[in-house]
Amino acid sequence: MGNWRHPGTLMGAFLFLLCPLPLPACPGACACSVGEVDCSDHELHEVPHNIPANTSALLLDYNFITVLGPGSFSLLPMLLRLSLPHNHLGTIHSKALVGLGALQELDLSNNYLTVLPSEAFRPLSSLVMLNLGSNRLGELEPKVLYGLPQLQVLILNSNPWVCTCSIQPLWHWLSLNREKMKEKSLLLCTFPEQLSKYPILAFRNESFRQCWENSLFVQDYAFFLLVGPFSFLASICFCIFMGSVTVACHNLRKESNPWRSLSVCRRP
Repeated sequence: MGNWRHPGTLMGAFLFLLCPLPLPACPGACACSVGEVDCSDHELHEVPHNIPANTSALLLDYNFITVLGPGSFSLLPMLLRLSLPHNHLGTIHSKALVGLGALQELDLSNNYLTVLPSEAFRPLSSLVMLNLGSNRLGELEPKVLYGLPQLQVLILNSNPWVCTCSIQPLWHWLSLNREKMKEKSLLLCTFPEQLSKYPILAFRNESFRQCWENSLFVQDYAFFLLVGPFSFLASICFCIFMGSVTVACHNLRKESNPWRSLSVCRRP
């Protein structure tokens, strides 16, 4: 057993107490504490680099971030909360959130989002709360939300929802997940004008009857446009084929009985 009272050992312990192990570096525009990195209101145009890997909460509120590129947070596997409201965010790459399997809260409110890639949220298998309020979303494909099995709270209010036939899939999903919707009464139509401020969840199945009828009409119209000319061409080809067969058969008969043809020709 070593002598822990050796002068060298004592000096090492003394230096360790005076000089503890260095903490992970903190980005210059941020304030870091245990597990939290606050980069709010620093006129940032992109996600800062060198964020400590043990960060559990990252605050990027009130900046000028416009794009989340591929793997923007791939080195933050312990991140539980990501806050990005009040930026100029207009584009989220389909691979931007890769590596955030532990994330539980994502706030993207008060941005310029008009469309979301269908795979954008797929890596977020632990997400509990998603805030997309106060963006520029006119419609949202439900498949964007399919990869969120733990989702409990969804905020979609204050978006310019276009309440035409295209909103039916989203309405259907929302109708089946009403308990997840926060501030349901604020989920309102913006267009068309006659439905302005009409609650989306107030629609019923019969509200989309015209969509079904129009869809059937379009399908029928397309059927006649495609099948009609095809049938016409097919009938012409069939007639040509049958005519060719008839002529061929007639010629074969003449060749198989030339004397009969000759005797017919010699009749007075």
